[in-house]
Amino acid sequence: MITDTTMTALHAALTGLQQRADVTADNIANVDTPGFLASRVSFESTLRNELANGQTPKVAQGSVDQSMDPTNTNGNNVNLDTETTIATETGLRYQLALNALDGKYSLLRSALRTS
Repeated sequence: MITDTTMTALHAALTGLQQRADVTADNIANVDTPGFLASRVSFESTLRNELANGQTPKVAQGSVDQSMDPTNTNGNNVNLDTETTIATETGLRYQLALNALDGKYSLLRSALRTS
């Protein structure tokens, strides 16, 4: 398969964004669960550092940490507005990464057709 740093970086980003979408969905599903603490996924800084250091990004799961947001009276700290915003932003970023990957594959297809 033809790969380069850009394609690997996009794959790593898509993997991290999918994990964030899954964790956010879990947070939303537990919005009324007493004692449930929301989780957050971070992968961008690791990906950014790998690229800045000239490394080929590793496609791995991001780190999942519990949110330190204050809890309500039942010990739950899931805020539906926050989770909806995160879900929307994650979906948009995922679509952007897919579009970039599609553009990269389109360039490869064009190059292969003209060869």
